[in-house]
Amino acid sequence: MDTAAKQDWQALTQLTQGRPIVVERVRLLDHGIAIEGAFEPPKLAQLSSEDQVFVAAFVRSHGSIKEMEQVFGVSYPTVKARLNRIAAMLELVEMVPMTEPVPQADRAKVLERLKRGEITADQAVAELEGR
Repeated sequence: MDTAAKQDWQALTQLTQGRPIVVERVRLLDHGIAIEGAFEPPKLAQLSSEDQVFVAAFVRSHGSIKEMEQVFGVSYPTVKARLNRIAAMLELVEMVPMTEPVPQADRAKVLERLKRGEITADQAVAELEGR
């Protein structure tokens, strides 16, 4: 993230003062594609700027609480308490195992079956996703 983007993010964080926000437009810079809708920012982005700095420092220190004590000038229990508070705010993301991509020839067959009405759209999606 460049300096201007960091400053923009910090300004947004100060402006919202921890209140929930919804992102309504996402633009892929390298493709010129924009997607509109209602997107909730990732949980890490919803943390206060101070907590974001704390998490970044924790990652940079490779999870060393001793190093965190030194960096922030606080005790072990203080670091642990803050980590526990932040962890409680973060939901774990359920990871879905990646499936092998459906070969192009098989994709065409699934789409043809859908076109003929032999399968439903939901069934076609499931097959194309390898389920």
